[in-house]
Amino acid sequence: MLYYLFKYLESLNFPGAGMFEYLSFRSALAIITALLFSTFVGKKIIRILQRQQIGEEIRDLGLEGQLQKRGTPTMGGIIILSSLLVPVLLFAKLDNVYILLMIITTVWLGFIGFVDDYIKVFLKDKEGLAGKFKILGQVSLGLIVAATLYFSKDVVIRERVMNPDGKVKTEILVNSMTGEQQVSQVTRDVKSTKTTIPFVKNHEFNYKWLVWFMGNKASEWGWLVYALVIIFIITAVSNGANLTDGLDGLATGTSAISGTTLGVFAYLSGNLIYADYLNIMYIPQVGELTVFMAAFIGAAIGFLWYNSFPAQVFMGDTGSLAMGGILAVFAIIVRKEILIPLLCGVFLVENLSVMIQVAYFKHTKRKYGEGRRVFLMSPLHHHYQKKGIPEAKIVTRFWIIGILLAVLTVATLKMR
Repeated sequence: MLYYLFKYLESLNFPGAGMFEYLSFRSALAIITALLFSTFVGKKIIRILQRQQIGEEIRDLGLEGQLQKRGTPTMGGIIILSSLLVPVLLFAKLDNVYILLMIITTVWLGFIGFVDDYIKVFLKDKEGLAGKFKILGQVSLGLIVAATLYFSKDVVIRERVMNPDGKVKTEILVNSMTGEQQVSQVTRDVKSTKTTIPFVKNHEFNYKWLVWFMGNKASEWGWLVYALVIIFIITAVSNGANLTDGLDGLATGTSAISGTTLGVFAYLSGNLIYADYLNIMYIPQVGELTVFMAAFIGAAIGFLWYNSFPAQVFMGDTGSLAMGGILAVFAIIVRKEILIPLLCGVFLVENLSVMIQVAYFKHTKRKYGEGRRVFLMSPLHHHYQKKGIPEAKIVTRFWIIGILLAVLTVATLKMR
């Protein structure tokens, strides 16, 4: 909103109003506003949650320090989401299709998580929202994201035009002032289901290649594959974040680390000069997402002020489902979704630990008559708790692993 106000003031030659045209300036304001909002307003929200006795019901799983957390306010995801949306609405371009899509994602998954928390806390149903309804909500969001990215005329990528001999087509541009000639590559904006794939020369992969056998209809059927991939990614990452939210500050910190990396990708992919220098896909208008991710990082770090060990508030499903979904949709928009297993490796391992534990338990129960376990407890962070490692140390080590994975993810820009 303020962007449009200052744009109008700039037309009146108001001093300093032009600063709002700079992406870096608005991103800095977004992260500062989100950080301050979550820190100061978050304290008041925690008090409200305490007065309403919105406390977490803790099951006794035999974990050290677990029962001390009983009664800690939950649904703290409200702090994260409000701290995120306020600066986005203030400083981002609200007519940008990518910003609108991220706002929808935030509200959509935040609402699903809120309903789940409400059922657990107020209706005293430990199971919360039925799994089938969660999946339905995630699938529905996946379809909205896929349809928007495929059909919206504002969603394009810029490609180099190739000659029949496989070389890039060029043209000579003449400077009207100096008469100087310069050779420039010919480009065009196209609709595409292409994405970025690491460790290969051309660095790109098109989903329609998976249905090459459809011939001329490959592009049409490619959208179906694209939609299925998007649905799977959103569901997997949002549930992965939900499973990771089991220790104080774990999901919050790892999400902030992954978000920082995606913010870098958005800035580079939306900047023609950097995209050309790094030889990565240029996506017009996607740089605006830097403002959104700056707000996301600020909100997460501000929430960490209260969520770090020992936590004064838990984010609940209101926060974890939304944070995971935000990372998933953001990665899809900047065409880096194939990097998610590396970037969000902590979420992936947490997910896999649960799947392996359940599958092995069922297999051994059928085979031997009693279920056996691979881990002392799943998700994986509880396994280390059972081994006697302090909670704060587990969280810190997982953060370190997250940082290493983030660095490796950024390094893929030049690994080919």
